[in-house]
Amino acid sequence: MTLVSPAKPLAPSRPPRPPALRRAWRKVSPYAYIAPFFTLFAAFGLFPLVYTAFVSLYRVELQTPGDMEWRGLDNYTALFTDEFFWTSLRNTFTIGVFSTVPQLLMALGLAHLLNYRLRGRTFFRTAMLLPYATSVAAATLVFAQLFGRDFGLVNYALGLVGIDPVDWQTGTVASQVAVSSIVVWRWTGYNALIYLAGMQSIPHELYEAAEMDGASRWRQFFHVTLPGLRPTILFTVVVSTIGATQLFGEPLLFEGSVSGGIAHQYQTLGLYLYEQGWGFFHLGRAAAIAWVMFLLILLVVGVNALLAHRRSSKEAGR
Repeated sequence: MTLVSPAKPLAPSRPPRPPALRRAWRKVSPYAYIAPFFTLFAAFGLFPLVYTAFVSLYRVELQTPGDMEWRGLDNYTALFTDEFFWTSLRNTFTIGVFSTVPQLLMALGLAHLLNYRLRGRTFFRTAMLLPYATSVAAATLVFAQLFGRDFGLVNYALGLVGIDPVDWQTGTVASQVAVSSIVVWRWTGYNALIYLAGMQSIPHELYEAAEMDGASRWRQFFHVTLPGLRPTILFTVVVSTIGATQLFGEPLLFEGSVSGGIAHQYQTLGLYLYEQGWGFFHLGRAAAIAWVMFLLILLVVGVNALLAHRRSSKEAGR
């Protein structure tokens, strides 16, 4: 009798090696997918930034852009000796404070209300975005009528309580408050929805534990909600500060003046840049203003990042 040995199991066959072209494509494909973004960024972001720095070192006029005269840092020194530059810088800071602080405080309060179970929450959340969806031109023209000196609704309301009419377009503080109110109206709802999204990401167990410890709604807000919203608040502060530094449409359309009023009382850095470049045709100086604004934004973002890093380091060391 012949014994037959059991057949050996067949070894799993290896898949065929992909061709060299396919292997090369697998290595290159991730870079090919992100190449359109970096191409557009280099064309419309990086190149204008570098070219603006190049132009800021020359004397360039809008009528003759091909005639460039080397000036070095003279555009910057002339900028820092111009009183209107410092006026626009001060106006940018004050309008930024008048618009950013009330805006974020109101957005935080609205988000806290919307975080509770209310009837028609979807309607209110949608209504929050309506001012943000409104164009800058339409909103500014409406507010310019509201803050009119003779027939404005705001002065009419002030007259009902015995306050004399305010010239909102001539006074320094009054005009800056009027321009800031446009920014507050347009961006409060947008920031409120960002805060609402941050609040909904906070674990509900923290509120239950605080309630079991006897904490009131206000204590829960200050000791649970605000610490959980710290990264979101930092984000909105940085974005609002950048927006305030670049403020242009609202002050331009409020009175229709590039100079920001008769005495430059609400001229921002954006308006000052536009006036130098397209009002006085000094493209070199306008480029220098653009780079000063860019460096200011970097400084503000760096300070906010440093403060956030220090606070997180202190909390980690506790």
